[in-house]
Amino acid sequence: MTGHHVFLPPPLVDFVCHRHRLVIELDGGQHAIDAGKDAKRDDWLRSKGYRVLRFWNSDVFENRDSVLQTILDSVAVPLPPSLTLPLKGGGKENGGSE
Repeated sequence: MTGHHVFLPPPLVDFVCHRHRLVIELDGGQHAIDAGKDAKRDDWLRSKGYRVLRFWNSDVFENRDSVLQTILDSVAVPLPPSLTLPLKGGGKENGGSE
């Protein structure tokens, strides 16, 4: 995964792994107030081909193993061919042909 708050226009995200087309959001209590805003951002990210996982901050601190397992399970699921990214040499990541 790349660094914290990587820019993916228009929203900022907490963590992103472009190779696996995965965005991970860590949410504090303020996210419970305006869940519609988060849903709209998630829909936009999904429209760009990203999977979105959201975790409450408390789960990261209290259930870290479960959070990590959920992330590992997510990246273990192959992406549809339409979502794989081309490699610099012209091939595709995630098992696509070169």
